[in-house]
Amino acid sequence: MSDIILETRGLSKEFRGFFAVSNVDLKVRRGSIHALIGPNGAGKTTCFNLLTKFLQPTSGSISFEGQDITRMDAPDVARMGMIRSFQISAVFSHLTVLENVRVALQRERGGSFDFWRSESVLSVYDDRARQLLFDVGLSGYADVQAGQLPYGRKRALELATTLALDPPMLLLDEPTAGMAHDDVERIVALIKRVREGRTILMVEHNLSVVEGLCDIVTVLTRGSVLAEGDYNTVSRNPDVVAAYLGTEDA
Repeated sequence: MSDIILETRGLSKEFRGFFAVSNVDLKVRRGSIHALIGPNGAGKTTCFNLLTKFLQPTSGSISFEGQDITRMDAPDVARMGMIRSFQISAVFSHLTVLENVRVALQRERGGSFDFWRSESVLSVYDDRARQLLFDVGLSGYADVQAGQLPYGRKRALELATTLALDPPMLLLDEPTAGMAHDDVERIVALIKRVREGRTILMVEHNLSVVEGLCDIVTVLTRGSVLAEGDYNTVSRNPDVVAAYLGTEDA
C-alpha cells in the first residue's frame, strides 16, 4: 500500500482565461492531517472542488488510492471513500440529530435511504448513531431537531454524519469557520479524536488551528503552490509572510 493516498500532478483550472488553480502538485500522506492555506483568492476552494470532483480540471491529473480519478464524477469518488464537508451547514433541519446520523448510516442498505421504512426497521441503526453522537460530543442532543442546534453543534453533527460513512479520507472545508472560541476548541479536539485510521485534508483560515492540528501545510497563492512543510517551516517563509501581509496581490 502506497504511503501517498491522494496525489495531483499539474492540476489546473481555467475560467475564461483566468487560472484559479495553476499547475498544482500535491501529495497527501496516508494517516496525516494536511492543511491547504492561503490568503483570500488563493485558489483553495477551487482546488478542493477539483479534488472532490465538483469541478473538472482543465489539465493535470488526480489519483486517489492509486487510481486515476481525474474524470470521475463526485458520487463515484465519494463511494471510493473520499468524503467532504462544506463551508455552509448541510443538515436535515426538520429531522432530529439522531435521525440525521441514521440517514447516513442507512447508506449501507444500498441505493435507497429508506425514508418510507417503518421506525422499527430503521431503529437497528440507533446504537451506532448514538455512538457517533457520543464521539462528537452530541450525546445530549439526540432528540433535538437539527435546525435548533447552535452553529458549532451543527458542524459537529455534520462531522458525525460524515464519519457514519466510515471514509478512509475526510476533506474538511473550513471546519471552524464562524465559530466562537469554545466551539473551535471543541472541533479541534474532535478532529484529533477521529483521525485514527483516517487521512484528513482541510482548508482552514484559522492559523492557530492549523498550527496545533496539522502535520503538513501547503500554502497556495494566485492558484499555485507557494510553500509546503510543517507549520513552523512555512510560517517563517518570507514569501508566505509577504502573501499574508498583503504585499502580494492574492
